[in-house]
Amino acid sequence: MTTYTITLIPGDGIGPEVTEAAKHVLEATGIAFNWEIAYAGAEAQEKSGAVLPDATLKSIRKNKVAFKGPVTTPVGAGFRSVNVALRKELDLYACLRPCKTYPGVPSPFKDIDIVIVRENTEDLYSGIEFEQGANDTARLLKLLSETERAVRVDSGISLKVISETASRRIVKFAFDYARAHQRKKVTAGHKANIMKFSDGLFLASAREVAKDYPDIEFEDRIVDNLCMQLVRRPQQFDILVLPNLYGDIVSELCAGLVGGLGVTPGANLGDSIAVFEPTHGSAPKYKGQNKVNPMAMILSGVMMLRHLGETKAAEGLEKAFAEVIAEGKDVTYNMKPDMPHARVVGTSEVAEAVIKKLRS
Repeated sequence: MTTYTITLIPGDGIGPEVTEAAKHVLEATGIAFNWEIAYAGAEAQEKSGAVLPDATLKSIRKNKVAFKGPVTTPVGAGFRSVNVALRKELDLYACLRPCKTYPGVPSPFKDIDIVIVRENTEDLYSGIEFEQGANDTARLLKLLSETERAVRVDSGISLKVISETASRRIVKFAFDYARAHQRKKVTAGHKANIMKFSDGLFLASAREVAKDYPDIEFEDRIVDNLCMQLVRRPQQFDILVLPNLYGDIVSELCAGLVGGLGVTPGANLGDSIAVFEPTHGSAPKYKGQNKVNPMAMILSGVMMLRHLGETKAAEGLEKAFAEVIAEGKDVTYNMKPDMPHARVVGTSEVAEAVIKKLRS
């Protein structure tokens, strides 16, 4: 039997709890794992002085696969996102976020099965920004064309970086994923009607790549219209491919359609390295309470099993997961929002219920 050495990053806040729950569930599939513990985020900074220690990057590069809990990112101050840094350092250019409805999950929709493919390395998340003060007018004018000099000198400025190389790469990833998973359609989201050079380049690249995949339907949607169509009739979409910022926003919109971030997994993929993690954040106010839903982390584990080629184990785990949700007995509080007096369980109890289903 193959033993897989996986870099395990517990994360911050609720991260260690959901990671431990998912770890036990993965081990119950019968697949052998050797977990190599590494750290990232606020707690890593406290321990080592670095939010993304070199040892963590070294471990991931060696093992090629990581299973990661959510980490804390300060809002408006402090260090930049650990996730963004991780994606850049390891060239994890594709963020894969499946959004799927399961019977028993509170959602106004049925039969949604959408995969968001988000470009991970550039756009406004490139981190090229600065605070513009009155003493830096000359520097500002060098960056702006004659028609853009009306920008106030007390502005904050971020640069949107879209390249043909990254655009073609992410669109090709989306089409290759469609072929590999028998998907029928790829939709590219953009705002090329306004941002004709940046989003225009993304759209032109997508159209060129689509020509190489005549067996898969291709369409493009302006991103604001895409959002409207998603909340009206999401079943019309299959795979969505978007630049970084739009992909981040649209993936959370789609999570809302299928029951929330508690049931939406994720993966960040490069050519040789894969990091699997839930879409949700670290929710530090719930830390240590054994209260939060571990299902997104468990589903991220399902994605990891498929990536490792353990298809049978992945299908068995997803089936057990779906049965627990459908029964609705061993689920956390957020799975019963309209039933305030219903019996609910904690993080570890959900994991035990899934394991029980696996064994039966």
